[in-house]
Amino acid sequence: MTPDYLHDDDKLHEECGVYAVHGHEGAAALVTLGLHALQHRGQEAAGIISYDGKEFYNHRALGLVGDNFSSQEVIERLQGHMSIGHTRYSTTGETALRNVQPLFAELHAGGFALCHNGNLTNSQKIRDQLVMRGSIFQSTMDTEVILHLVATSIRDTIVGKVIDAIQRIEGAYALLCMTKEGVIAVRDPHGIRPLVLGTFEGGYVVASETCALDIIGAEFVRDIEPGELVVINDEGIQSMRPFPPTRKQTCIFEYIYFARPDSFIDGISVYDARKSIGKGLAQESHIEADVVVPVPDSGVPAAIGYSQESGVPFELGIIRNHYVGRTFIEPGQQIRNLGVKLKHNANKAVLAGKRVILVDDSLVRGTTSLKIVEMVRAAGAKEVHMRIASPPIGYPYFYGIDISKSKELLAAQMDLEEMASYIGVDSLAFLSIDGMYRAMGLEGRNDLEPQYCDSPFTGYYPTRIDDYQDHVVDVPKFKKPKKAG
Repeated sequence: MTPDYLHDDDKLHEECGVYAVHGHEGAAALVTLGLHALQHRGQEAAGIISYDGKEFYNHRALGLVGDNFSSQEVIERLQGHMSIGHTRYSTTGETALRNVQPLFAELHAGGFALCHNGNLTNSQKIRDQLVMRGSIFQSTMDTEVILHLVATSIRDTIVGKVIDAIQRIEGAYALLCMTKEGVIAVRDPHGIRPLVLGTFEGGYVVASETCALDIIGAEFVRDIEPGELVVINDEGIQSMRPFPPTRKQTCIFEYIYFARPDSFIDGISVYDARKSIGKGLAQESHIEADVVVPVPDSGVPAAIGYSQESGVPFELGIIRNHYVGRTFIEPGQQIRNLGVKLKHNANKAVLAGKRVILVDDSLVRGTTSLKIVEMVRAAGAKEVHMRIASPPIGYPYFYGIDISKSKELLAAQMDLEEMASYIGVDSLAFLSIDGMYRAMGLEGRNDLEPQYCDSPFTGYYPTRIDDYQDHVVDVPKFKKPKKAG
């Protein structure tokens, strides 16, 4: 696993990003650009596989897209008119080259490549069954389970084999497969993870987010629907529905944090959703202050919305250093404790003598928030109030985010006053559950049929979670705060 000091302890880590191009010579070069636009979804590893009508070509590596796919030699080696790619944050399996996607295998029907964004919740159960029957796994990822299910299916066609496989898995996934016949894209039945379809110069593009279409100038066609399987080949596009109809429940964290703000998911602007969330936060819990300051970068749109609703000026009181990469040395404890200053620095001209409202998108473990608050106070802030643009995170999440146990979460261990004291603020407030849904244009949460996947806030899981049943035993300690005023 990645050492804690290499990432922000108080942030959730993204799932993964997937990208495919079909029908365009030099497809891998376009996939590389697409993965650049999806880099926010995973920074641990990246891989691309291409096909030129005769051979499959593969390049996978640990690290950022730009560090591994910037040389002309690499791109020229990835020949062909179709390609799929993946950028990864490990949700299952350690960070190692054997766990870098896309995966590839020579099946009876020919070469088969696949990658996916999300997390399967019954993969260990299926893996155990496959191993008992003689399957030999090369990685520790849940994705490889899909590969083996395809390989062992007795269906006649490759599309049939893929359908066979996905009808046995549970969880969240935006799945891309590539064979010599074309590209297959699948979105899980609830649509928990996003997936979009576009066109580019007579070919087709599939991506996790619309911002990855924009980077190459592709035209957005539509979202791939929950439970939809799309086949892209030389004849065009074919859509199939291999699952019974079920309720769409896109992960609401895509709008709160994961997706890039310039993306649209299921027709909703992520940027507008975050501003609306900030406005709702101001309506529910505003307090008198001099400046509204975002915790960059993910807190910026919500802070803009908060400022617009409250009338308190928006200021960049914290400046982020965008050029911090992974350190090439193993830091000592002293340097590790200074880690937050590598990424953030207080803007004293804005903060000194002011009553400050800090707006962040989420509060997970509290460690970085504590350091941010200390930094703001050291810059001379008179008061520091924290406003969180999401409800308290008190439950594990098993669909592609690195929260597997409630004991890792501050809101599961402390009530509101205890959390405020721990991070050192004068006041702390979260967006309510209904406020989150109102920000998405709804009247509130439908408790009988939730409109989104919101399990980190509610403990409601839209799929079976066979591999994780033992983790869902905790009840968060957090108590819902009363409305300010």
